[in-house]
Amino acid sequence: MGVTDLFDPDGIAVIGASKTPGKLGNDAMTNIHSYEGDVYPVNPSSSGEVYGYEFVESVHEVDADLALCCVPSPIVPEVLEDCGEAGIGAAVIFAGGFAEVDEEGQERQDEIVRIGDEYDMTILGPNTAGYCIPHLDLYGSFVPEIRDVETGNVALLTQSAGVGITSAFQLDREEYGVSAMFGLGNRANTGFAELVPVLDDDPLTDAIALHIEGTEDIDKVLKVCREAETPIVAYKAGSEELSDFVESHTSAPIQARETYEDALAGEGVVFVSSVTELIDASRAIADTPIPAGQNVGLVTAQAGPGIIIADELNECGAVLPELDEETQERVDDLLQGITYTENPVDTGRPLPEFGQVIDAVARDDNVDIVIVYEIYEDSLGYPVDELETLAEEIDKPIIFTVAGPESFEEERLQMEEAGIPTFQAPERGASAVAALIELVADNV
Repeated sequence: MGVTDLFDPDGIAVIGASKTPGKLGNDAMTNIHSYEGDVYPVNPSSSGEVYGYEFVESVHEVDADLALCCVPSPIVPEVLEDCGEAGIGAAVIFAGGFAEVDEEGQERQDEIVRIGDEYDMTILGPNTAGYCIPHLDLYGSFVPEIRDVETGNVALLTQSAGVGITSAFQLDREEYGVSAMFGLGNRANTGFAELVPVLDDDPLTDAIALHIEGTEDIDKVLKVCREAETPIVAYKAGSEELSDFVESHTSAPIQARETYEDALAGEGVVFVSSVTELIDASRAIADTPIPAGQNVGLVTAQAGPGIIIADELNECGAVLPELDEETQERVDDLLQGITYTENPVDTGRPLPEFGQVIDAVARDDNVDIVIVYEIYEDSLGYPVDELETLAEEIDKPIIFTVAGPESFEEERLQMEEAGIPTFQAPERGASAVAALIELVADNV
């Protein structure tokens, strides 16, 4: 069994397609009509067209590799059998009511696994909101307007499609987008072990973000994570105290976070503790060079946020080294002793020389990672030109933590394009640096 038909389908059948706005089969059609190949709305109870596509009565009448199953759980096995007979290679099952519910649901899920094995069919779900691959204009989901998510370089592979959708929209709002997003749901026969290697081979994916509740095939999952060359950031959610709730979500077995952390220690997998950290760590790792060490240079235009960042860095084991003599002299000349000029360097407020201060600290041989905090001021803006040149000339991560009105957005995005990730809260920038430090620790 392969997953090619999820990534590159030649024709898509939407089974249970509907003309009625608000119905799952209609929402799926609103997203899939951006796909450039053939789309077949399948519904024996409907006639005419939906979004310009002619209804067909049966999946046996289509020439498709992928089926989006927008039907209730009791008839999913019958629909899946029809898909197998019709030669469809992959199916997304949106409905819940399977192993996460009760014994009857477990039996129903066992049946769809059997059907998948019989026809060598890849099954995403059941109990999922689907997936998207923006650069292919492929949005196999019923979530309204998921088709607006743009292409980025972070792949989201989440046990909860809700977490995947939430993260994809957040990345899109911050002008990032995703290379792919997959909500795994109950993982009938397609889960982390099957999809991590495919995303690892994807040239558009520079970091893989995993949200894990629990996996039956934990040894396979650990194996593919160890073998992946693309950096992986993982968030293990779900504790023993919430076992009933977790099992009712995606029928996940209860496993301690430490089970994964201990097994993957030193294997290049970064663990985080929240969805925001998962997104931020993935962004930083995807867009910056791997640092040579754990030494951090902190430049702040305001002391309060700088102290928060320094606290967070101390907690994660970062080193704030002394600047070398030449750097210290340069910084002292720029700031003329009116603020704290050691590392962390506090300029007191944005200054015309602020970019030069960042440049001095970043070029210091004692510094492996640079993190900056600056509030945007219209009269000065951000030192975009200087930072673009700096990013091109040094092979070090530069992280910018920013604040300001909407007028600063254009310059913020210019920094993003230059390979300088920006974060809009001190602790978010610090947690991104913490991820880089964990990554380099695994590579030592």
